[in-house]
Amino acid sequence: MTFDELNLNKQLLSAINNLDYVYATPIQEQAFAPIKSGKNVVGIAQTGTGKTFAYLLPILQLLKYSEQREPRVLIIAPTHELAIQILQETQKLCEFSSIRSLAVFGGVNMKGQKQDIYNGIDILIATPGRLLDLTYTGILNLKSIKQVVFDEVDEMYSLGFRTQITTLLGMLPNKKQIIMFSATMSDEAVKFMKSYVYDPKTIEIAAHGTPLEKINQSAYFVPNFDTKLNLLEFLLKEDDSMNKVMVFTKSKKQADKLFSALEIENQQDAAVIHSNKAHNTRMNAMARFISGEVRILISTDIVARGMDINNVSHIINFDISDNPGDYMHRIGRTGRADKEGIAISFINEMEQGSIMEIEELMAKSINILDFPENVEISNIFSDDEKPSALVDKNYLTGARMAEPIGAFHEKKEKNLKENSGSAARNKKQYTKSGSRKKYGGRRR
Repeated sequence: MTFDELNLNKQLLSAINNLDYVYATPIQEQAFAPIKSGKNVVGIAQTGTGKTFAYLLPILQLLKYSEQREPRVLIIAPTHELAIQILQETQKLCEFSSIRSLAVFGGVNMKGQKQDIYNGIDILIATPGRLLDLTYTGILNLKSIKQVVFDEVDEMYSLGFRTQITTLLGMLPNKKQIIMFSATMSDEAVKFMKSYVYDPKTIEIAAHGTPLEKINQSAYFVPNFDTKLNLLEFLLKEDDSMNKVMVFTKSKKQADKLFSALEIENQQDAAVIHSNKAHNTRMNAMARFISGEVRILISTDIVARGMDINNVSHIINFDISDNPGDYMHRIGRTGRADKEGIAISFINEMEQGSIMEIEELMAKSINILDFPENVEISNIFSDDEKPSALVDKNYLTGARMAEPIGAFHEKKEKNLKENSGSAARNKKQYTKSGSRKKYGGRRR
């Protein structure tokens, strides 16, 4: 269906034409009429399928000019990066209208946000904590809210916003339209939906975040942090197609540790983003990565949800998330806008259970690649990655899964030798005393 066929008003259609969009995505097409009719809606669709426009278009189609100060539409997002992106998308669609929009979030001074709210807004985009802070000051009144959107609602629960969401719902008018959108629906999100969303219209384009087929998924068995580091730097050096790489870690501490451990040339070409970073630092890191000033962005799952970053060539899961849904969000950063994407995971023994859960959710196995012979294997293990049987565990072959169907890029001539992955070689490498070899000749 084209956007013309949605019968958008003149202002919205002009904005869409300016963006050179012609065809609506399936989630945009199927959500338009139910949201416009006022029904409660739950939308589940893969990352990168246009969920933001799917709820904005019908909301803006009905929203008329008003001089009242109180917002009429509330959009709640889990992170300020997503809040900013939603604001940018809203402003694009409101280019030819007088609809006022504002994003508020923590990490910045509240004074300017209070003044903007006092001046009057129609659409308020907010993170839960800052939204509550502003209501408690008395400057923000939610009595005029007619529609409330929860964007990435399952992420709000995983980030611990349960109490804030419950409190906010108590502040909103009883008569309101509730719209929930997400790429995955966790058990917590389903409970929330059943408790607070009356008779919703559920639109499920892809079952619980099944990854896009155009993303080539593969993995290596890698025993520990130091070996993961060696493998990452090897790939960054050997594969010229890695021009825009997002590397996901399991924690803020791990993200900082990885950045500090990188070779200096990779450090200079990388940025780090997580929730402990100041707002300006996070925005600067995102801007540098989006513009191409740096080619590596090391992150926790804070930017896996909803952020629209174009032309990401590779996703590296340096650590495997405990939540299968987070894996879906991570790999959804690549393979966008009809382009092919590549997702590579580094799996140690402690993470194999999580990978099996991910494969079960996808109903699809992940291709296991032969471990590159030129990458050195460390025998140094942290407490949370020590395997149960160091010598017997074979990390360098894909015995657990089907035979690999080929690496994600052609191997260079020096790497064409078949990797036997024999137990004897593994034993020799894993039991070598204290010392650790390092790709590129440098010791750590």
